[in-house]
Amino acid sequence: MTRYDAIVIGGGLVGSAIAYGLARAGLRTALIDEDDVAFRASRGNFGLVWVQSEGDDAPHYQCWARSSADEWPNLASELLTEAGIQVGHERRGGLHLCLGEAELEERAGRMQRMLRQCGNLGFEYRMLDRRELADLLPGIGPAVSGASFTPYDGHANPLNLLHALHQGFVGHGGRYVPNTTIASARMGLRDFRLDTVEGEIGAGKVILAAGLGNAALAPIFGLGAAVRPQRGQILVTERMRQVLTLPTTTIRQTAEGSIMLGDSQEDVGYDTGQTPAAMREIARRAQLSFPWLRDVQIVRAWAALRVMTPDGLPIYDQSERFPGAFTASCHSGVTLAAAHANALASMIAAGTLDPSLALFSARRFDVSAAA
Repeated sequence: MTRYDAIVIGGGLVGSAIAYGLARAGLRTALIDEDDVAFRASRGNFGLVWVQSEGDDAPHYQCWARSSADEWPNLASELLTEAGIQVGHERRGGLHLCLGEAELEERAGRMQRMLRQCGNLGFEYRMLDRRELADLLPGIGPAVSGASFTPYDGHANPLNLLHALHQGFVGHGGRYVPNTTIASARMGLRDFRLDTVEGEIGAGKVILAAGLGNAALAPIFGLGAAVRPQRGQILVTERMRQVLTLPTTTIRQTAEGSIMLGDSQEDVGYDTGQTPAAMREIARRAQLSFPWLRDVQIVRAWAALRVMTPDGLPIYDQSERFPGAFTASCHSGVTLAAAHANALASMIAAGTLDPSLALFSARRFDVSAAA
Protein backbone atom coordinates (compact mmCIF):
# COMPACT_ATOMS: atom_id res chain seq x y z
CA MET A 1 0.00 0.00 0.00
CA THR A 2 1.26 3.49 -0.93
CA ARG A 3 1.05 5.82 2.05
CA TYR A 4 0.53 9.60 2.03
CA ASP A 5 -0.05 12.31 4.61
CA ALA A 6 -3.17 13.46 2.77
CA ILE A 7 -5.33 12.36 -0.12
CA VAL A 8 -7.45 14.93 -1.96
CA ILE A 9 -10.33 13.48 -3.99
CA GLY A 10 -11.22 15.79 -6.87
CA GLY A 11 -8.81 17.39 -9.32
CA GLY A 12 -10.82 20.52 -10.20
CA LEU A 13 -10.11 24.01 -8.95
CA VAL A 14 -11.24 23.36 -5.37
CA GLY A 15 -9.31 20.12 -4.92
CA SER A 16 -6.25 21.36 -6.81
CA ALA A 17 -5.99 24.54 -4.73
CA ILE A 18 -6.24 22.57 -1.47
CA ALA A 19 -3.77 19.94 -2.69
CA TYR A 20 -1.36 22.66 -3.79
CA GLY A 21 -1.55 24.29 -0.36
CA LEU A 22 -0.99 20.98 1.43
CA ALA A 23 1.99 20.02 -0.73
CA ARG A 24 3.47 23.50 -0.31
CA ALA A 25 3.14 23.03 3.47
CA GLY A 26 5.26 19.88 3.22
CA LEU A 27 2.58 17.17 3.38
CA ARG A 28 3.06 14.18 1.10
CA THR A 29 -0.14 14.52 -0.87
CA ALA A 30 -1.96 12.57 -3.56
CA LEU A 31 -4.53 14.25 -5.81
CA ILE A 32 -7.10 11.79 -7.15
CA ASP A 33 -8.82 12.95 -10.34
CA GLU A 34 -11.66 11.14 -12.07
CA ASP A 35 -11.66 10.53 -15.82
CA ASP A 36 -13.64 12.51 -18.36
CA VAL A 37 -16.99 11.13 -17.19
CA ALA A 38 -16.69 13.76 -14.45
CA PHE A 39 -18.67 16.97 -14.98
CA ARG A 40 -15.59 19.19 -14.61
CA ALA A 41 -17.17 22.51 -13.66
CA SER A 42 -13.67 23.99 -13.47
CA ARG A 43 -13.26 23.72 -17.24
CA GLY A 44 -16.52 25.50 -18.01
CA ASN A 45 -15.98 28.38 -15.60
CA PHE A 46 -16.69 32.02 -16.48
CA GLY A 47 -13.49 33.12 -14.73
CA LEU A 48 -14.62 35.88 -12.36
CA VAL A 49 -12.87 36.59 -9.07
CA TRP A 50 -16.03 38.16 -7.71
CA VAL A 51 -16.94 39.69 -4.36
CA GLN A 52 -19.66 42.33 -4.75
CA SER A 53 -22.55 39.89 -5.11
CA GLU A 54 -21.37 37.51 -2.39
CA GLY A 55 -22.83 37.29 1.08
CA ASP A 56 -26.20 39.03 1.05
CA ASP A 57 -27.62 37.99 4.45
CA ALA A 58 -24.34 36.11 5.04
CA PRO A 59 -21.58 38.60 5.97
CA HIS A 60 -19.30 35.72 6.97
CA TYR A 61 -19.24 34.68 3.31
CA GLN A 62 -18.52 38.25 2.17
CA CYS A 63 -15.56 38.23 4.57
CA TRP A 64 -14.32 34.84 3.31
CA ALA A 65 -14.67 35.77 -0.37
CA ARG A 66 -13.04 39.16 0.10
CA SER A 67 -10.11 37.68 2.02
CA SER A 68 -9.55 35.32 -0.90
CA ALA A 69 -9.74 38.14 -3.45
CA ASP A 70 -7.19 40.08 -1.38
CA GLU A 71 -4.81 37.10 -1.47
CA TRP A 72 -5.28 36.47 -5.20
CA PRO A 73 -2.46 38.77 -6.46
CA ASN A 74 0.06 36.88 -4.31
CA LEU A 75 -1.27 33.52 -5.50
CA ALA A 76 -1.00 34.59 -9.14
CA SER A 77 2.57 35.80 -8.60
CA GLU A 78 3.49 32.63 -6.74
CA LEU A 79 2.11 30.37 -9.48
CA LEU A 80 3.97 32.34 -12.14
CA THR A 81 7.22 31.84 -10.24
CA GLU A 82 6.67 28.17 -9.40
CA ALA A 83 4.81 26.93 -12.48
CA GLY A 84 5.83 29.50 -15.09
CA ILE A 85 2.16 30.04 -16.04
CA GLN A 86 0.36 33.37 -16.31
CA VAL A 87 -3.11 32.94 -14.83
CA GLY A 88 -4.30 36.25 -16.28
CA HIS A 89 -5.44 37.79 -13.03
CA GLU A 90 -6.57 41.41 -13.14
CA ARG A 91 -8.14 43.30 -10.25
CA ARG A 92 -9.29 46.76 -11.23
CA GLY A 93 -12.81 46.40 -9.85
CA GLY A 94 -15.98 45.11 -11.45
CA LEU A 95 -19.46 46.20 -12.51
CA HIS A 96 -22.94 44.77 -12.29
CA LEU A 97 -24.96 46.30 -15.15
CA CYS A 98 -28.65 47.09 -14.62
CA LEU A 99 -31.11 47.12 -17.52
CA GLY A 100 -33.91 49.48 -16.61
CA GLU A 101 -34.79 51.47 -13.51
CA ALA A 102 -36.34 48.51 -11.68
CA GLU A 103 -33.10 46.52 -11.84
CA LEU A 104 -31.10 49.57 -10.77
CA GLU A 105 -33.36 50.22 -7.79
CA GLU A 106 -33.20 46.57 -6.71
CA ARG A 107 -29.41 46.57 -7.03
CA ALA A 108 -29.01 49.77 -5.03
CA GLY A 109 -31.16 48.29 -2.27
CA ARG A 110 -29.09 45.12 -2.21
CA MET A 111 -25.78 46.98 -2.01
CA GLN A 112 -27.07 49.22 0.80
CA ARG A 113 -28.29 46.14 2.66
CA MET A 114 -24.89 44.47 2.35
CA LEU A 115 -23.20 47.63 3.65
CA ARG A 116 -25.36 47.42 6.78
CA GLN A 117 -24.75 43.71 7.19
CA CYS A 118 -20.96 43.98 6.88
CA GLY A 119 -20.72 46.26 9.92
CA ASN A 120 -17.13 46.76 11.02
CA LEU A 121 -15.91 44.81 8.01
CA GLY A 122 -17.07 47.66 5.78
CA PHE A 123 -18.30 47.38 2.21
CA GLU A 124 -16.97 49.84 -0.35
CA TYR A 125 -19.19 50.34 -3.36
CA ARG A 126 -20.58 53.00 -5.69
CA MET A 127 -23.77 53.17 -7.70
CA LEU A 128 -22.99 54.67 -11.11
CA ASP A 129 -25.49 56.44 -13.32
CA ARG A 130 -25.46 56.21 -17.12
CA ARG A 131 -23.15 59.18 -17.58
CA GLU A 132 -20.51 57.87 -15.18
CA LEU A 133 -20.79 54.40 -16.68
CA ALA A 134 -20.34 55.68 -20.25
CA ASP A 135 -17.00 57.21 -19.23
CA LEU A 136 -15.83 53.79 -18.00
CA LEU A 137 -17.34 51.66 -20.77
CA PRO A 138 -17.65 53.45 -24.11
CA GLY A 139 -20.41 52.05 -26.28
CA ILE A 140 -22.74 51.21 -23.41
CA GLY A 141 -26.33 50.81 -24.61
CA PRO A 142 -29.26 53.14 -23.88
CA ALA A 143 -31.06 50.27 -22.09
CA VAL A 144 -28.44 50.34 -19.31
CA SER A 145 -29.69 52.55 -16.50
CA GLY A 146 -26.61 52.26 -14.31
CA ALA A 147 -24.41 49.81 -12.43
CA SER A 148 -22.91 48.92 -9.09
CA PHE A 149 -19.11 49.03 -8.75
CA THR A 150 -16.79 47.60 -6.11
CA PRO A 151 -12.99 47.68 -6.13
CA TYR A 152 -12.75 44.10 -4.85
CA ASP A 153 -13.62 42.35 -8.11
CA GLY A 154 -11.51 40.97 -10.93
CA HIS A 155 -11.13 38.05 -13.30
CA ALA A 156 -8.65 35.38 -14.38
CA ASN A 157 -8.14 32.56 -16.87
CA PRO A 158 -9.61 29.48 -15.13
CA LEU A 159 -7.94 26.95 -17.44
CA ASN A 160 -4.52 28.50 -16.85
CA LEU A 161 -5.27 28.59 -13.13
CA LEU A 162 -6.10 24.88 -13.09
CA HIS A 163 -2.96 24.05 -15.06
CA ALA A 164 -0.79 26.20 -12.80
CA LEU A 165 -2.18 24.65 -9.61
CA HIS A 166 -1.47 21.15 -10.97
CA GLN A 167 2.07 22.15 -12.01
CA GLY A 168 2.74 23.83 -8.67
CA PHE A 169 1.37 20.83 -6.80
CA VAL A 170 3.66 18.40 -8.63
CA GLY A 171 6.56 20.83 -8.23
CA HIS A 172 6.13 20.61 -4.45
CA GLY A 173 6.32 16.81 -4.57
CA GLY A 174 2.63 16.03 -4.89
CA ARG A 175 1.45 13.00 -6.85
CA TYR A 176 -1.30 13.57 -9.40
CA VAL A 177 -3.34 10.41 -10.09
CA PRO A 178 -5.67 10.91 -13.10
CA ASN A 179 -8.39 8.67 -14.51
CA THR A 180 -9.05 7.18 -11.09
CA THR A 181 -12.16 6.60 -9.04
CA ILE A 182 -12.49 5.44 -5.46
CA ALA A 183 -13.86 1.90 -5.42
CA SER A 184 -14.21 1.56 -1.64
CA ALA A 185 -12.87 2.97 1.61
CA ARG A 186 -11.93 1.66 5.05
CA MET A 187 -11.62 4.01 8.00
CA GLY A 188 -9.79 3.82 11.29
CA LEU A 189 -8.62 6.45 13.76
CA ARG A 190 -7.04 8.98 11.40
CA ASP A 191 -6.25 6.10 9.10
CA PHE A 192 -7.98 5.96 5.73
CA ARG A 193 -7.43 3.23 3.16
CA LEU A 194 -8.88 3.73 -0.28
CA ASP A 195 -9.13 1.18 -3.06
CA THR A 196 -8.40 2.58 -6.51
CA VAL A 197 -7.78 1.07 -9.93
CA GLU A 198 -4.08 1.44 -9.17
CA GLY A 199 -4.35 -0.43 -5.88
CA GLU A 200 -4.72 0.55 -2.25
CA ILE A 201 -3.54 3.92 -0.96
CA GLY A 202 -3.65 5.24 2.59
CA ALA A 203 -3.37 8.51 4.48
CA GLY A 204 -4.11 10.15 7.79
CA LYS A 205 -6.25 12.80 6.10
CA VAL A 206 -8.80 12.62 3.28
CA ILE A 207 -10.26 15.76 1.71
CA LEU A 208 -13.42 15.41 -0.38
CA ALA A 209 -13.39 18.07 -3.10
CA ALA A 210 -15.12 16.17 -5.87
CA GLY A 211 -17.79 18.76 -6.69
CA LEU A 212 -21.12 17.10 -7.38
CA GLY A 213 -19.46 13.78 -6.56
CA ASN A 214 -19.30 14.84 -2.91
CA ALA A 215 -23.01 14.04 -2.56
CA ALA A 216 -22.26 10.32 -2.79
CA LEU A 217 -18.80 10.38 -1.17
CA ALA A 218 -19.50 12.45 1.93
CA PRO A 219 -21.82 9.99 3.79
CA ILE A 220 -19.16 7.26 3.49
CA PHE A 221 -16.89 9.43 5.65
CA GLY A 222 -19.57 10.52 8.13
CA LEU A 223 -20.15 13.84 6.39
CA GLY A 224 -22.99 15.60 4.58
CA ALA A 225 -22.83 17.41 1.25
CA ALA A 226 -26.15 18.88 0.12
CA VAL A 227 -25.07 19.76 -3.41
CA ARG A 228 -27.05 19.89 -6.64
CA PRO A 229 -26.23 20.76 -10.25
CA GLN A 230 -27.14 24.10 -11.77
CA ARG A 231 -26.47 24.52 -15.47
CA GLY A 232 -24.89 27.66 -16.89
CA GLN A 233 -24.36 28.43 -20.57
CA ILE A 234 -21.65 30.65 -22.04
CA LEU A 235 -21.08 32.23 -25.45
CA VAL A 236 -17.63 33.32 -26.67
CA THR A 237 -16.93 35.81 -29.44
CA GLU A 238 -14.11 36.12 -31.93
CA ARG A 239 -11.01 37.96 -30.75
CA MET A 240 -10.93 41.72 -31.09
CA ARG A 241 -9.03 44.72 -29.78
CA GLN A 242 -9.33 45.37 -26.07
CA VAL A 243 -12.42 47.50 -25.49
CA LEU A 244 -13.74 46.37 -22.08
CA THR A 245 -11.49 47.65 -19.34
CA LEU A 246 -13.55 46.16 -16.49
CA PRO A 247 -15.38 42.85 -16.15
CA THR A 248 -19.09 42.75 -15.48
CA THR A 249 -21.15 40.01 -13.88
CA THR A 250 -22.12 38.54 -17.26
CA ILE A 251 -19.72 40.06 -19.82
CA ARG A 252 -15.95 40.09 -19.71
CA GLN A 253 -13.13 40.39 -22.23
CA THR A 254 -10.23 37.97 -21.89
CA ALA A 255 -6.58 38.87 -22.20
CA GLU A 256 -6.61 37.19 -25.62
CA GLY A 257 -9.35 39.53 -26.85
CA SER A 258 -12.40 37.25 -26.98
CA ILE A 259 -15.52 38.33 -25.09
CA MET A 260 -17.30 35.87 -22.85
CA LEU A 261 -21.06 36.22 -22.42
CA GLY A 262 -23.12 34.49 -19.75
CA ASP A 263 -24.68 33.30 -17.66
CA SER A 264 -27.83 31.25 -17.44
CA GLN A 265 -29.00 29.62 -14.22
CA GLU A 266 -30.97 26.49 -15.01
CA ASP A 267 -32.15 23.70 -12.73
CA VAL A 268 -32.19 20.82 -15.20
CA GLY A 269 -30.44 18.08 -13.26
CA TYR A 270 -27.33 16.62 -14.81
CA ASP A 271 -28.14 17.75 -18.36
CA THR A 272 -25.08 19.47 -19.88
CA GLY A 273 -26.79 20.26 -23.17
CA GLN A 274 -27.24 23.71 -24.68
CA THR A 275 -30.54 25.33 -25.52
CA PRO A 276 -31.33 28.02 -28.13
CA ALA A 277 -33.66 29.76 -25.67
CA ALA A 278 -30.92 30.31 -23.08
CA MET A 279 -28.40 31.36 -25.71
CA ARG A 280 -30.88 33.86 -27.17
CA GLU A 281 -31.46 35.41 -23.75
CA ILE A 282 -27.74 35.70 -23.08
CA ALA A 283 -27.22 37.34 -26.49
CA ARG A 284 -30.23 39.63 -26.01
CA ARG A 285 -29.02 41.05 -22.70
CA ALA A 286 -25.47 41.37 -24.03
CA GLN A 287 -26.65 43.39 -27.04
CA LEU A 288 -28.80 45.61 -24.85
CA SER A 289 -25.72 46.26 -22.72
CA PHE A 290 -23.39 46.84 -25.69
CA PRO A 291 -25.23 47.26 -29.00
CA TRP A 292 -21.99 46.94 -30.98
CA LEU A 293 -21.84 43.27 -29.98
CA ARG A 294 -24.46 42.47 -32.66
CA ASP A 295 -21.68 42.82 -35.26
CA VAL A 296 -19.27 40.47 -33.44
CA GLN A 297 -19.15 36.79 -34.38
CA ILE A 298 -19.88 34.05 -31.84
CA VAL A 299 -17.26 31.32 -32.30
CA ARG A 300 -17.80 28.99 -29.33
CA ALA A 301 -20.49 28.06 -26.86
CA TRP A 302 -20.76 25.55 -24.04
CA ALA A 303 -22.72 24.54 -20.97
CA ALA A 304 -21.38 23.38 -17.61
CA LEU A 305 -22.80 22.39 -14.23
CA ARG A 306 -22.20 24.51 -11.16
CA VAL A 307 -21.93 22.87 -7.75
CA MET A 308 -24.73 24.52 -5.80
CA THR A 309 -25.79 24.19 -2.18
CA PRO A 310 -29.31 25.11 -0.99
CA ASP A 311 -28.20 28.63 0.02
CA GLY A 312 -25.40 29.03 -2.54
CA LEU A 313 -22.68 29.22 0.13
CA PRO A 314 -19.75 26.79 0.50
CA ILE A 315 -19.74 23.72 2.70
CA TYR A 316 -16.65 23.06 4.84
CA ASP A 317 -16.76 20.28 7.42
CA GLN A 318 -14.62 17.88 9.40
CA SER A 319 -16.06 14.49 10.25
CA GLU A 320 -16.78 13.89 13.92
CA ARG A 321 -16.81 10.16 13.42
CA PHE A 322 -13.62 10.12 11.34
CA PRO A 323 -11.73 13.29 12.38
CA GLY A 324 -9.18 13.19 9.55
CA ALA A 325 -11.88 13.46 6.87
CA PHE A 326 -12.83 16.88 5.50
CA THR A 327 -15.19 18.12 2.84
CA ALA A 328 -15.08 21.25 0.67
CA SER A 329 -17.94 22.01 -1.73
CA CYS A 330 -18.59 25.31 -3.50
CA HIS A 331 -19.45 26.92 -6.82
CA SER A 332 -16.85 29.71 -6.54
CA GLY A 333 -13.70 27.74 -7.25
CA VAL A 334 -11.97 30.65 -8.99
CA THR A 335 -12.85 33.34 -6.44
CA LEU A 336 -11.98 31.11 -3.47
CA ALA A 337 -8.81 29.55 -4.93
CA ALA A 338 -6.51 31.70 -2.79
CA ALA A 339 -8.49 31.01 0.41
CA HIS A 340 -8.45 27.29 -0.32
CA ALA A 341 -4.72 27.18 -1.11
CA ASN A 342 -3.79 29.27 1.93
CA ALA A 343 -6.23 29.44 4.85
CA LEU A 344 -8.18 26.22 4.31
CA ALA A 345 -5.15 24.10 3.41
CA SER A 346 -3.34 25.40 6.51
CA MET A 347 -6.26 24.39 8.73
CA ILE A 348 -6.40 20.92 7.20
CA ALA A 349 -2.63 20.52 7.56
CA ALA A 350 -2.97 21.42 11.25
CA GLY A 351 -5.72 18.81 11.61
CA THR A 352 -8.76 20.92 12.47
CA LEU A 353 -10.96 23.61 10.94
CA ASP A 354 -10.95 27.02 12.52
CA PRO A 355 -14.14 27.90 14.45
CA SER A 356 -14.63 30.78 11.98
CA LEU A 357 -15.72 28.19 9.40
CA ALA A 358 -18.43 26.71 11.63
CA LEU A 359 -21.12 28.73 9.84
CA PHE A 360 -20.21 26.89 6.63
CA SER A 361 -20.95 23.46 8.10
CA ALA A 362 -23.55 21.27 6.40
CA ARG A 363 -25.34 21.23 9.76
CA ARG A 364 -27.04 24.46 8.70
CA PHE A 365 -29.18 22.32 6.39
CA ASP A 366 -30.01 19.86 9.21
CA VAL A 367 -27.67 17.40 7.52
CA SER A 368 -25.90 15.39 10.17
CA ALA A 369 -22.13 15.44 9.93
CA ALA A 370 -22.30 11.93 11.35
CA ALA A 371 -24.86 10.63 8.85
